[in-house]
Amino acid sequence: MEVALNQVRKEAAGSEDARRKVIVALQSLVSSLETPEDTLHRFAFMNLQTATVQVGMNLGLFRHLVEASEPLAVDRIAEKTKAEPQLISRLLRYLAAIEAVEERSRGEYAANQTTRNLTEKVVEAGISHYFGLSAPQYQCLPDLLKQTGHRTPVDDANTAFHMAFRTTLDPFSWFAQNPTYLADFHAYHALRRQPDATWLSVYPVETETAGWPADQPLYVNVGGGVGHQCAQFKEKYPNLGGRVILQDLPHSVAEAIPTPGVENMAYNMFEPQPVIGAKFYHLRAVLHNHPPHKVRMLLETIKAAMKPESVLLIDEMVFPEENVNYMAASVDMTILAAFASMERTEAQWATLFEDVGLRMVRTYTYSPLSYESVMDVRLP
Repeated sequence: MEVALNQVRKEAAGSEDARRKVIVALQSLVSSLETPEDTLHRFAFMNLQTATVQVGMNLGLFRHLVEASEPLAVDRIAEKTKAEPQLISRLLRYLAAIEAVEERSRGEYAANQTTRNLTEKVVEAGISHYFGLSAPQYQCLPDLLKQTGHRTPVDDANTAFHMAFRTTLDPFSWFAQNPTYLADFHAYHALRRQPDATWLSVYPVETETAGWPADQPLYVNVGGGVGHQCAQFKEKYPNLGGRVILQDLPHSVAEAIPTPGVENMAYNMFEPQPVIGAKFYHLRAVLHNHPPHKVRMLLETIKAAMKPESVLLIDEMVFPEENVNYMAASVDMTILAAFASMERTEAQWATLFEDVGLRMVRTYTYSPLSYESVMDVRLP
């Protein structure tokens, strides 16, 4: 057995693509070996796993284990976390059973690779975001789909989000009244961005902007949150002439990171676009937050502001036609629950643009494993 496992580890070390393929193959193997009881327990307790991991994060439990130079006894962990020893014992017993920590001996625990992963800031932010905001929506998804007669939801005023949080507000208006959830959302999406894996790594910005007038709007980031995209643009192209503008709702713009040379503009993207004739209008993961009829409205609003030299940069996942991976497919179901929206294949994107009188010139993929791409879209 150990010889076979070492061969698997060697295969996984070859590249990131190889590592992911090995994980998928091993997960498929595990599933093929399950009894009905195994399958029952795997699915039935998924929510419990996330809940106990969130408790561990709240207590700082994983960090204490990672920082320790030797295994820690339950009483010592209870002292560090200021929690009851009996509760800590039961919690650690379960976390060890799901391999989130390692039980070294009776009543003594240590960090393993999963423990170390759970102390990464992006993981902490992501777990808090998904457990706090998305998990309640997953719980309501079956009832929502019963209501729709198991047809794709299209009413963004009646989604699993509305059922879960018992609100009539749309998610972004609700965020304004629930700043803790908004903070988790922004923290996760900021931390998950890799500096070398953005549209700026593949798109020919300098070629497209040659000769662009310095007094004209150069880059407008529509729905840009707190301004990370604008900051990355200015960092990579500090000497390009033209205005760089962040647009989002007031509660997001109010929290914008200070970036010299970036104009912050409070703006509702469903209203007429006030910046006319910009070179680039960039929407990063915006359209997938809206149902199809509102996506068309957004595209038509920007189209009305574009001039012949303008480029609409749609920065989204572009799904393959088959064998979509687990993480990307999970995002698609999450936005179905939250927004009655969807991810799309390249053919679906092209059809959408054509329907509103735009044309897709080219797709530039910058993160093949997650299908993240920027589409160059222009007037006919």
